[in-house]
Amino acid sequence: MRFSYVLFIAVIFAITGFSCKEKGEKYINQGEIHYNIDYKGNFGPMPKEVLPKNLIVSFKNNKILFEMISSFGNSGILNLDNPEKGIIDTYFSLFTLKYFYAVQPGEQFPGFDAMKGIVIRKTIKTSVICGYNCKNAEVTFPSDRNKFYEIWYTNEINIKNPNAATPFNQIDGVLMSFFFFLGPAELHFDAETVYKKEIPDEAFERREKFMRVSREEIDKFINNMISL
Repeated sequence: MRFSYVLFIAVIFAITGFSCKEKGEKYINQGEIHYNIDYKGNFGPMPKEVLPKNLIVSFKNNKILFEMISSFGNSGILNLDNPEKGIIDTYFSLFTLKYFYAVQPGEQFPGFDAMKGIVIRKTIKTSVICGYNCKNAEVTFPSDRNKFYEIWYTNEINIKNPNAATPFNQIDGVLMSFFFFLGPAELHFDAETVYKKEIPDEAFERREKFMRVSREEIDKFINNMISL
């Protein structure tokens, strides 16, 4: 009987595919969400070992910062959304190169050209991720409307418009399991931990020592980093 119960629990975890190191408090308005990154698709000769291993999302009173940084050359991408000050920036760094683009009203963050034309359909499926009740949606691309990708999101973390400048701006909750296409590369993110913690206001200020460039230029830098 005990073996059957353990086997049943193991099957449930295998079906859901979600695991978290900690359960976060519900309805918090500041803290961090840590995601594991799984890389798929074409990355050229770039070893996956030198790519960022985690995405860290910091949030406070509707301000949100996405950080995907590798220990290799301190390289990576930051997306900052500070609606209080009208700052929506993308930052790119690679060794001594430091560039940023100030997103214009109505634009998405750079790097998501491969996500154009997606259709998002919400479903009735539910799950629990990191202790949060989550809803489900299916995403399709113009190239094949019969193939869909699943994303999961929760309304139990207090961030208003968390996806405003992303391809998932139709989703009215915090993404807990999702994906992005950056050029030919496919990145999948699964929440591992949610922390309630104080985040300094300075984390959401515009970065210094970054050179301002055009959207076309920073798109090129991002694509080159993926396909090095």
